[in-house]
Amino acid sequence: MRFVWSIVVCVMGLLAVIGCSSGGNSDPIAGIEIGNPALALTADFSVDYSEVEKNALLKSAAKDEPVLLDSFSMSLFEVRSYSSYYVAVSIDPTEGLPIWPEEDSPETSLPVSFTEGSSVEEPFKNINLEDQGYLKEIGVSFKPEGAESTICGRVLIDGKYVPFVYDLNGFQRVRLRYHFSQIERVSDSVANLSVIFRVRYFVQGLDLTKAEIDEDGTIYFNNANNTALWNALNNNFVSAFRPLRYDFVDAQGNEGEDFVKDIWDGVVGAMSDNTIENGNFADGMAHWIFFTQMNGVATANVIEEKSGERYLKVVVTNGGNKSYSVQLIQEDVALVAKKKYKCVFTIWSDVEGQITARIGTYDDYETVGFMEHPIVKTSGQSFEKEFTPSESTPFARFELNLGKMERTFYIKDVKIYRIEE
Repeated sequence: MRFVWSIVVCVMGLLAVIGCSSGGNSDPIAGIEIGNPALALTADFSVDYSEVEKNALLKSAAKDEPVLLDSFSMSLFEVRSYSSYYVAVSIDPTEGLPIWPEEDSPETSLPVSFTEGSSVEEPFKNINLEDQGYLKEIGVSFKPEGAESTICGRVLIDGKYVPFVYDLNGFQRVRLRYHFSQIERVSDSVANLSVIFRVRYFVQGLDLTKAEIDEDGTIYFNNANNTALWNALNNNFVSAFRPLRYDFVDAQGNEGEDFVKDIWDGVVGAMSDNTIENGNFADGMAHWIFFTQMNGVATANVIEEKSGERYLKVVVTNGGNKSYSVQLIQEDVALVAKKKYKCVFTIWSDVEGQITARIGTYDDYETVGFMEHPIVKTSGQSFEKEFTPSESTPFARFELNLGKMERTFYIKDVKIYRIEE
């Protein structure tokens, strides 16, 4: 099933805390710059029985599949985009931008069948993802369709399928937040998000053949029947959609949130992996954002040495009013809380003076890694800083603030890597 969404961000004449213009080409999916040209987003909803993550939809099941789903649907009631912004906008990045339903019909919802995979197009046909930001996540929110909302299916017991009914009303609502890397670029103007319910993860670690069968020959999973298994299935339910992270409100009004571990581990990477992309500038300014504001004037160019090594040359002709009047930024630095990291880069300048090196968040601009004010010398020196993030985030922002005075910088070999398991 496919549908197209669109948004137009209201740009206000407010002072942006941080603004930017990209100094290079971003990866087409990593931090999609959704602005010019417009990027439409389609989505699929389906069920998958495989253990392996696949780009293509897989709706068929093996003949001896231990669990089959016959009917499963929920009400889609909200879609949000989460982006970083470097212009003044009327959006709280921590809350994301509601892109559906429209503001004049906030109670609108759509029934979505995961087992049928039916098409939903009409409500979204006039929407177009178009804003001034760098896309981080897409959030989709669902709720049970009513008091009798269930998943109906079959469990293979002793070579025969026994019907089961799983009560979905253990939840009031669930929100799935998919990382930009989970969005597939299908053309220059369209990206696709597959929202797939992975049955193997739903029943992972559970032996449903031990469930009590009711007198009518059906297995019921609810708060009155097979309660322990129902609670265990509830614990698996939201993560079975395989988003990067999720949050929910259960039937009692309790809130919960978490990352899906293996998806999160894939984003974080292995210990000693450099979380900075293109830290040696071999691909020019790809993955980097170079920005001036508050009267800052500067240029940034990648220079190749005779040895083949490259470095970034930043010429500041007006330092502006603040250290962050001139910034070199890389977003989407994944950090794990309470694990030790090391940040290393080489920098020198034609004029000795202070800069600010910082790792913070993109949405509320809080420091989550470190903030240091090293003195840059006129000969090449290595900046090294060990730090322990205060929170886990897939979207930390590394920045070098180079403003406040006229000078020329030379920067190379930027690395941030974990040194503790």
